[in-house]
Amino acid sequence: MATLLHIDSSVFPASASASRAVTDTFRKVWEEQHPGGVVIYRDLSADPVAHISADAHTAGFADPAAHTPQQAGAFAERVQLIEELERADAVLIGAPMYNYSIPSTLKAWLDNVILFGRTAGESPSAKGTPVTVVASRGGSYAPGTPREPFEYVQNYLTAVLADTLGLELDFIVPELTMAPHNPAMSELVPLFEASRERALQAAATKAKSLAERLTA
Repeated sequence: MATLLHIDSSVFPASASASRAVTDTFRKVWEEQHPGGVVIYRDLSADPVAHISADAHTAGFADPAAHTPQQAGAFAERVQLIEELERADAVLIGAPMYNYSIPSTLKAWLDNVILFGRTAGESPSAKGTPVTVVASRGGSYAPGTPREPFEYVQNYLTAVLADTLGLELDFIVPELTMAPHNPAMSELVPLFEASRERALQAAATKAKSLAERLTA
């Protein structure tokens, strides 16, 4: 059975998080298709990984036999995260926009799993693995909108996940998530609700199609 690596990074619980609602829908459909499958789950808000340190960074470019005890310990934590990515048949990431970019906890995870000569470089070890990113945001940063120039989530994650790690990338984008909470955006609530429904449907459809494809 296929293995799903599921990563959430929203600081909000499921009841208050747009990205978690969509990743939860994806995962439930995935598990329905894979009742005996494996889900590796990381909640980076509840249990953040260590930010990259000098020892963890330099160890990635040194012969393991020459690692200092500090490098060896830090690098072992990186290797665990890398192996989870390499074992996955599909990856699901909740990546809400905070101040125009991704949460720092998700950036820390990415810094740990990007290792040139292994996951990055000429032959990325997880190349071709499908990854679905739920990129929720409080407003709209779609092409043609006034805030389009401030869209750094999809641009950045495309560079990292697709161009650097070689993953097969797909985005689901629930927008205008602040509309129900900000009186100044009240007229946009219907657009938010439509965006949310599209995202939930896309998550269910994507999870089912990926499950069928990976078990065919």
